[in-house]
Amino acid sequence: MEVSSISSITLRIQGSGDLESSDLFDDCKRDDDGAICRNSSNSQSCPEKFGRYPVPDQCDAYIECREGVPERKLCPDGLLFNENLNLFSYPCQYPIDVDCGSRTRTQPAIPTENCPHQFGYYKLGDRANCGQFMNCDNGIGFTLDCPYGLAFNSKTYQCDWPDLVEDCDADAYLGFRCPPQGELVAPIRFFRAPDNCQKYFICVDDRPRVNLCGPDQAFNELINACDGVENVTGCAI
Repeated sequence: MEVSSISSITLRIQGSGDLESSDLFDDCKRDDDGAICRNSSNSQSCPEKFGRYPVPDQCDAYIECREGVPERKLCPDGLLFNENLNLFSYPCQYPIDVDCGSRTRTQPAIPTENCPHQFGYYKLGDRANCGQFMNCDNGIGFTLDCPYGLAFNSKTYQCDWPDLVEDCDADAYLGFRCPPQGELVAPIRFFRAPDNCQKYFICVDDRPRVNLCGPDQAFNELINACDGVENVTGCAI
């Protein structure tokens, strides 16, 4: 999904007077065009003729100035305003790409059956099931799988080694615990899977990672690498 394809929601403000950011969603109703705030007004001035500016204390709202005329706008639910982007970029981005600073408030969530917000990436499963995540696009959830042996990292929106994902139990997820070490400690160790000679585990600082050998190959413990299956004792594919 391209974030740039998402249209921001314009708040059509009626009346006059100052609007505090804490009052942004008081008495607001939504229709097909977006959010309409009936008890609010917009008197924030434009520092420059053209530009976008944050709303104090509100991370998903912003003021857009055109010809010196300010217009208050609201990002789609789940996205936040990035004040560091230029005017030619879409201003609303995923939370991992935005530093809100002291602007901690956001609009009330608009959840659906599968999505906590209209837009975003969200991990599925518990600490022992880390390989799936959901992409929410306009409130519609799409379930995606990480490549084999990887886990979804909510901090980067990427699939990563499970031992590098804070909310993933790598041992439980991969079904393998690195054996204890002796007096000589090695930072990296290799172990062939007991039930599949094409699969092997890499213990990095005693945390497991899993990998697979290619077609017609198997893991050779004598060289700690994938090798032709004919060179690996006790392996028949």
